[in-house]
Amino acid sequence: MSGLRLYARSRALPGALAVLVGTAVAAGWAARWLVSLPGADPSVRLPVVALGPLLAAAVIGTGLYAPSDELDRTAVRAWWPRRLTHLLAATALAGVLLALAVPGHQEEFGAPAAVRNTLGLVGVAAGAAALVGARLSWLPPALYLCAVALAAPAEPGGTAAWWAWAMQPGPERGAWTVAVAAFTAGAALYAWRGARPATAGS
Repeated sequence: MSGLRLYARSRALPGALAVLVGTAVAAGWAARWLVSLPGADPSVRLPVVALGPLLAAAVIGTGLYAPSDELDRTAVRAWWPRRLTHLLAATALAGVLLALAVPGHQEEFGAPAAVRNTLGLVGVAAGAAALVGARLSWLPPALYLCAVALAAPAEPGGTAAWWAWAMQPGPERGAWTVAVAAFTAGAALYAWRGARPATAGS
């Protein structure tokens, strides 16, 4: 248990947990407020199921740094199981919290879309942590989301379900395929390599 507590402290997990809970509370409030507007329908919750997972991915990604990378690499036991468990547990928690924050209307932008976007964006952040470092891991998912928010067509489905998956309604199979693939690839890369160490000037 002492080792688990030390790991949690070194990765600032208590603070990350508090931010994830706060994100879910804010997402739930925003979703209910948007739906209460005159003439609103469940599709107005798209910003919530996009920005909530993005913030969760940023919190999880920046928490993947290793404060003692040299010690981790020379440890007797392999660190990839710990890294993978950390990532899976944080992603599951974020997905559950955001799903509870945006209930109902599964055919639109409800819990399934929130869970899918959490998986995909966390996967992108995890892969970015391995390639550019945990401190900048939030940047690729943020750039992606900004780009597709501007370029995605108004009508869901079609080829956009593959490249603009974060803007799609919950049941879109193509969007789920890409999001799960992004999470699998990002999680595998992070578990294998760990977060790229920060340079002296960063």
